[in-house]
Amino acid sequence: MGLSIGLVGLPNVGKSTTFNALTKAQNAEAANYPFCTIEPNKAVVPVPDKRLTELAKIVNPERIQYSTLDFVDIAGLVKGASKGEGLGNKFLSTIRETEVILQIVRCFDDENIVHNEGSIDPLRDVEIIEGELILADIEVLSNRIDRLKKQAKADKGAKAALEMAEELIEFLGDGNLARNFKDVNSDIYQQLNNEVRFLTQKEIMYGANTDEDGLLEDNEYVISLREHAQKNNCELIKLCAKVEEELIGLDDDEAQEFLTDLGVEESGLEQIIHKGFDKLGLMSYFTAGVKEVRAWTIRKNSTAPRAAAAIHNDFEKGFIRAEVIAYNDFVELGGEAKAKEAGKMRLEGKEYIVQDGDVMHFRFNV
Repeated sequence: MGLSIGLVGLPNVGKSTTFNALTKAQNAEAANYPFCTIEPNKAVVPVPDKRLTELAKIVNPERIQYSTLDFVDIAGLVKGASKGEGLGNKFLSTIRETEVILQIVRCFDDENIVHNEGSIDPLRDVEIIEGELILADIEVLSNRIDRLKKQAKADKGAKAALEMAEELIEFLGDGNLARNFKDVNSDIYQQLNNEVRFLTQKEIMYGANTDEDGLLEDNEYVISLREHAQKNNCELIKLCAKVEEELIGLDDDEAQEFLTDLGVEESGLEQIIHKGFDKLGLMSYFTAGVKEVRAWTIRKNSTAPRAAAAIHNDFEKGFIRAEVIAYNDFVELGGEAKAKEAGKMRLEGKEYIVQDGDVMHFRFNV
């Protein structure tokens, strides 16, 4: 299962620099002028998980295979994107295909880096981006309302959908995100969202791009952005794009030492992945053999057959049972054989809900 996170932001806020650093690949040109990122840059990034290293110490596999995360670096947005200004149409069509929006917001002063709006103001920048997303949602919802008005004359279901759509468009018009609408969990809203695919329904994370001092203590820019994130039930990730760039090329021990010296526990990438997984309700289970130790990404509360489908659809269709060892038991007891001897290997059926970190083997009919 791929997790797609779209990096968005105004020009010159550190978005492409962050993309370069997070993916450890200099494949998005970071330049001090707007629209240097024309086509969306995509990268498939391994998900760091220290548990795989511990499993590998026991199993000694030929290779370690991590889960992956798809990053999409989307062209910088300006006012009027919803009307096609700048690269607006391309921006909106690309962001519609992502599952999570990571807004990179500049939270530091530097007179040598030009800001497109002439000053540093995180809330204004967020308002520009989210305002354009809201306007795009209003446009597609207006079209849907026109069709519902015709259908509502003879269809009670359409009439109920129309009433909610009209209430929602007023809500959006007041500058609110669709994800904060009061009836967001209702069947009617879910159906409406399936048809319209609201941009402001997507999960949002804010990347507060600070200088090194800002990593240790929130500056005024980060404080204001954090308050906005909390108000909208969104995650805020504090990072320094320059620091992330410096981590490129360092081995794991050197990188961790570098972060420790800065007083930081996790890199920006690790924060994005961990919080992104949590926001989307994702987790990992493992397979561990001499060929490979591998992480598989599934949704939380997945049954064993659904988890098996992450490996191959045939595994779900022909599922018989799963052999399961909890990660802690596998590591503490020193592997599959010893865990089995200790009675820690369980045989689970179709109703079993897979737990994060389970080490699993599947039995299935061909």
